[in-house]
Parts: sequence; C-alpha cells; structure tokens
Amino acid sequence: MEHKRLTLFAGHYGSGKTNIAVNYALLLAKEGKDVVIADLDIVNPYFRTKDSAAVLEAAGVKLISPQFANTNVDLPALPAEAYRLVQDKSIYGIMDIGGDDRGAYALGRYVPTLKEENNYRMVFVANASRPLTRTPEEALEVMREIEGACGLEFTDIINNTNLASETTPETVLASQDYIAKLSRLSGLPVFATSAETGVAAQLEGKLSDILPLQLQEKYFDLPSQKPGNRPLWG
Repeated sequence: MEHKRLTLFAGHYGSGKTNIAVNYALLLAKEGKDVVIADLDIVNPYFRTKDSAAVLEAAGVKLISPQFANTNVDLPALPAEAYRLVQDKSIYGIMDIGGDDRGAYALGRYVPTLKEENNYRMVFVANASRPLTRTPEEALEVMREIEGACGLEFTDIINNTNLASETTPETVLASQDYIAKLSRLSGLPVFATSAETGVAAQLEGKLSDILPLQLQEKYFDLPSQKPGNRPLWG
C-alpha cells in the first residue's frame, strides 16, 4: 500500500471515515513513521477522532482536535496547530474531514498549500449500506458536493461497506459491484477495502489491499437508545 505524505478522508455522515482515519494513522505509526492526525470535523458528530486519543497516544501518534471536541459545545473553530500538517514536511499527516459538504468547508483554507506540495491522497469513504448512498450515483453526488465545498478533488476511493456488528465477509464481497461502478463513474481507483480485523482476516486471498480496522468504542446516550458502550463503525 503506497503512502502519500498527507492523506485526507471524507465521505457521507456515518460512512466510517473517522474510524478509518484512526486506523490508517496507527498503520503508518506501526511502520515507523512520524504521524500527526487532525480532526477537522466542525459539524460535531457523535464520533470524534478524540475518542481514540489513548490508543493514538500509546502508538506515538500526535492528535490535533478542536478544543471543545467531545463536549456539548459546538463551535466552528479549528486549532491553529492544524496548519502543522501542511507546513511540516517531515511528518505524515492525516485529516479527518467533516461529513458531507458542510464539514468539507473547513478544509478549504488548506487547499492552496496541499495543491502546491502535491503529495496528498484525498480519499472518498464509500459505504453502500448507508441510507442516502444506496446507489453509486447517490455516492457520486455526495462526492461532487464535497469537492465543490472544499475546492479539492478526490483522488481515490476506499470501500468501507459494513453493517456494524452484523458485518460478514459476504457483506463486503457483495459490495464489489457497487464500488466498481462508483470507480467507473468517478474515474477514481479503489485505494483499499476496509473491514473489522476478524472480517478482514476472512477476506485475505479474496480481495487485495485490505485495511483491517480496530473499531472505535463510543459512550453516548441518544433519546432512542439506552446509555451504554456500543462498538460502531463510526
């Protein structure tokens, strides 16, 4: 799996971009790289990169996140140190971009520098199981909205199709036609296929470029759910 100095993950709400960003950061750190991950999501979703702060710190990954991440304060402000990712060429930077076009606006301020260096991968996280991206055409529409909001075009696709804890190897394999069509429609290559570590192990030899995922765990309490610890693909 070839790495660029900067890797950006964006996609529809609930596509799983945050979990992928965290796991990709851990992969780079395991390979001995100096890694910094920035949470650029100002839309205040339930899943934040900061949820994995302890795991990232243990792996030697530097985390940059908004001051009020994981609180009930929702301010559209990004830490100034996030500029380190585009300015410090000695590190490998990962950006977790907010869902859809609203979240992508925050990326716009970094785009001129990203284009000037031209050593980045902008990855669209595709999840065929999400209600609003059931078809490749719907996913492509989301992709174009994000590009229009941030001023940066996607370069790759990652297949993160899943049904949370009910995901099986067959779930991922069944999404291959969907991803192939999205690749054709967009003209973009499929960078990798991600899956929970147990599922990923069963996909070896059936798919190439598999990114095993250690799933984030998030404590939260929604009106429709009881409080608890529930691992999700967020």
